[in-house]
Amino acid sequence: MTARDLNLPRLLTCDVLYTGMGGAQSPGGVVLMRDIIAATGHPDELKRNYPHAVVEHVGGIIAPPPVNAHTHLDMSAYEFTALPYFRWIPEVVVGQREKRGVPGALAGADELVRLKVGGVGDIVFAPDVMDALLERHDLQGVLYFELFAPKVEMADAAFTRLRELMAGWRRKARPDGLRLGITPHTPFTVSHRLMRLTAEYAASEGLPMQIHVAEHPTELELFQTGAGPLWDSRLRAFTPDTFAEIIGRPPEPDLTPVRYLDELGVLNATPTLIHMVNVTPDDIGRVARAGCAVVTCPRSNHHLECGTFKWAQFAAAGVEIALGTDSVASGESLDIREEISFARTLYPNLDPRLLVRSAVKGGHRVLGTRAPFIRRGERWTDRYVW
Repeated sequence: MTARDLNLPRLLTCDVLYTGMGGAQSPGGVVLMRDIIAATGHPDELKRNYPHAVVEHVGGIIAPPPVNAHTHLDMSAYEFTALPYFRWIPEVVVGQREKRGVPGALAGADELVRLKVGGVGDIVFAPDVMDALLERHDLQGVLYFELFAPKVEMADAAFTRLRELMAGWRRKARPDGLRLGITPHTPFTVSHRLMRLTAEYAASEGLPMQIHVAEHPTELELFQTGAGPLWDSRLRAFTPDTFAEIIGRPPEPDLTPVRYLDELGVLNATPTLIHMVNVTPDDIGRVARAGCAVVTCPRSNHHLECGTFKWAQFAAAGVEIALGTDSVASGESLDIREEISFARTLYPNLDPRLLVRSAVKGGHRVLGTRAPFIRRGERWTDRYVW
């Protein structure tokens, strides 16, 4: 006979409990009366209040399903490869390009459904991938269409095409499912004119944005000198003669990608900034003042030898932090729980309750969605056990 058969309450205990409200607690517990939540809190208090409850230790974490706030689903057919950044781009991204597209994106979406994610923020590289993913009714989150156009003379045509595509896609997007967003790829692959036009358009239309910023250390060198490995590795046929033409100003010793976006006015649109590994204290302050959230991808940053995200400094500044897996090619899997496990080894002194909250509340805030609450009167689901 089980507790359910005997109509007895069950007390599920765990190492970390996050109800979707406030902060997480450790240890934690949830009391169930059949499939309805009766109470949450510290296991000792719950045992006193429900002395007849049958106690079950269910695992490390009870929380709403985690959010994968940054993915590249169209690369899900790629083989995972850990290489230094400047080898990974040509050998993996370009070398396996025939594997990129709709089949990989749909397989990645299937994997996220299997993993029971709370939401996804996906970067969409091609229109046919957007068309395919907008047909999915089993996921919620944001599909960010990605822009590449470093030459200023390309800006107006790229912006016109963006607006035409978005007008068509809006008829397919669903408020309770997958919504539309925009990703100007990076501050060095999108011209200053297109970056500003896109930010103003996103702000006026209420479209969320993500931008890859400060991923590799050489980004700082590029903005400070206009040269270095990042500039040397560019696609010359699609890039102007000087870096100054892309950003619309001369590089200078104190210029950073974040400062550039701030002074360009882009941070006024409160984009979510991805990676943000190689930043200065001034950068963190600018992000905090603008109210931008950030998404860190610990495994990808580690595998590509980009550095370590300054979690404590961002948290101390009050910046909202979410977690993403990046692509399978760099992050190894789409499982955000594995991302959290890796982050615990990377940040051994960081309270694991903060990681769980970031994976849930941080992710939902990035995507503009709501986490379900684990609270009295709500229906219980086994998805809450990680």
